[in-house]
Amino acid sequence: MSVQGPGRPDDSPGEDLAAPAGGVYEWYTRGLELLRAGSAGAALQLLTRAAEAEPGSHSIREALGRAQFGARQFGAAAESFQSIVEEEPAEDYARFGLGLSLSRMGDFEGAVQQLALAAAMRPGNKDYERELRHARATLEARR
Repeated sequence: MSVQGPGRPDDSPGEDLAAPAGGVYEWYTRGLELLRAGSAGAALQLLTRAAEAEPGSHSIREALGRAQFGARQFGAAAESFQSIVEEEPAEDYARFGLGLSLSRMGDFEGAVQQLALAAAMRPGNKDYERELRHARATLEARR
């Protein structure tokens, strides 16, 4: 028996009511827009959906890692960036994201390793160099 009122459609049994409109590309581009706007939590929802639909996409997984980091889910972000690094060892931004995530989790040795590799792969990148200096200083201060 339907409990829908007059003029209201029945829900299809297999329909996912929580699914965002559009497809993977729309979820990805909207997720990037939300990240740029500072809405990591909202971006996380769309990018998680996109990553589930296209698990082999490095672009989607990188954006997902950024959203996870922005939402302070550092362990999940580290996993996302680590999966990219395992498939593409020369991916400097994934190493940078992994290093930042490890740093926020308190693993400064792992952070220094990843950040040093990122900085070596992209000499002159001020963000990489700054975060590497910070992680090294923190590691040294804790010894």
